[in-house]
Amino acid sequence: MTSAALRAAEQRQSCFERKKMTLIKEYRVVLPCSVEEYQVAQLFSVAEASKNETGGGEGIEVLKNEPYEKDGEKGQYTHKIYHLKSRVPGLIRYLAPESAMVFNEKAWNAYPYCRTIVTNEYMKDNFFIKIETWHKPDIGTQENVHGLDQATWDKVTVVPIDIADNLKVEAADYKPDEDPTKFKSVKTGRGPLGPNWKRELGSQTDCPKMCAYKLVTVKFKWWGLQNKAENIIHDQEKRIFTNFHRQVFCWIDKWVDLTMEISGGWRQRRRRSWRTFADGVKFEEPLLQNKEKATDLKHP
Repeated sequence: MTSAALRAAEQRQSCFERKKMTLIKEYRVVLPCSVEEYQVAQLFSVAEASKNETGGGEGIEVLKNEPYEKDGEKGQYTHKIYHLKSRVPGLIRYLAPESAMVFNEKAWNAYPYCRTIVTNEYMKDNFFIKIETWHKPDIGTQENVHGLDQATWDKVTVVPIDIADNLKVEAADYKPDEDPTKFKSVKTGRGPLGPNWKRELGSQTDCPKMCAYKLVTVKFKWWGLQNKAENIIHDQEKRIFTNFHRQVFCWIDKWVDLTMEISGGWRQRRRRSWRTFADGVKFEEPLLQNKEKATDLKHP
């Protein structure tokens, strides 16, 4: 089966799953960077953000992080376990046992297409979060980039995310040094972002642009709680997408001079890049190096 046929089969299965869902949303995150730049930016920013996710005896266990190739599709496969007791909404934490706060995340990164599936052993088939992302070189103007059937697409709510809209950022999440309306990149000259920055970006020819189209499907089958829980999960996903991409932009001077190794030694050195946090949770740093120091790297 070809990669296209495999993806079509997965989409048919996804459509079947979505028909049983009550809430499907596509989040569109526009950034003033290229699709190629974002591949590096995302890896760097995930690594930076993950350094703060290991306190209080909780954190992330990386069980697998390895290249995969299946039916013509190539990428990186990861399997992580998240210990999130202190981070789930209070309502769910009150009703569910502690074991329900442990989530499995399996991700297939065949950039610019990625998909992530989050499950929970306690809820089994009654819960999952599926995030499918296409990264496109536009400002979020494409419709149905995931190729859903029309009946399913008609039920999808499109949610634009403006990383420069501080009114959509919770007070507890706001950080002045991660505010795109104040940040100006020394190395690229990008920023600060004004109220009309997305419209202006669309007309500019000297600044790269891209959009992450994130299709999020949620299943939370729990009598009396399904609608409320699915809305809570979507609110959290929007919050994560917003805060993360604000960081991506404001950290541009940290990652713009980095690139990913694509030489023959990439896999071997990546396997040796493990380090252990103080609380014993493992995390793998993405293999990113400074362009000026690397001898076997190419610009993204």
